[in-house]
Parts: sequence; C-alpha cells; structure tokens
Amino acid sequence: MKDIQTMNNADLAQKLADAHGIAKADAKKYVDSVFAEIAAAAAKGEEISLNGFGKFKVKDTPAREGRNPATGAAMTIAASRKVSFSAAKGLKDALNA
Repeated sequence: MKDIQTMNNADLAQKLADAHGIAKADAKKYVDSVFAEIAAAAAKGEEISLNGFGKFKVKDTPAREGRNPATGAAMTIAASRKVSFSAAKGLKDALNA
C-alpha cells in the first residue's frame, strides 16, 4: 500500500511562490482568495467550473428518516446542502497516465 501524502494550503502557496518567483506571503493570499471565492460562489448555489480541473456543484439533500446509531430510535435527518466535485477529463487522464 502506498503512503498517502497530503498537500495543504501552505504547501500549495509555497509551490506557487517558487513557480512564479513571488513571496510566499503573497502566494498564500492568492491561494486563500481563490478558495474564498469558490466557497462564496458555492454558498450562492453557483456551479464552479475550472477548465482542465473539474466542477464543483451544490446539491440539495432532502430531509429523510434515519436511525440513531446509539439507541436505534427513529429520527429525522435535516435537509442540507452539499458540495460535490466532478473531475475534468484532463485531470482524470493525468491521474491514470
């Protein structure tokens, strides 16, 4: 089994800074700004499409009946909104190259 590596916002900012010769602090602002704009668009229910990467879509999940796992008692699970991601063909191809 492969070791799973994780890239976080700081790592992404460092790669952006190195690739473009800018300060890491500026790169972090850009990374944070991109994610803030994606989150704001999703909060409005907008679809976010990033060419070559994929699409973020907001999906509404209706209220439904469920069971409390501790007691087994019936309960209503509230309606909610979720963000889903669909990878673009270019990203899928890069993963499977």
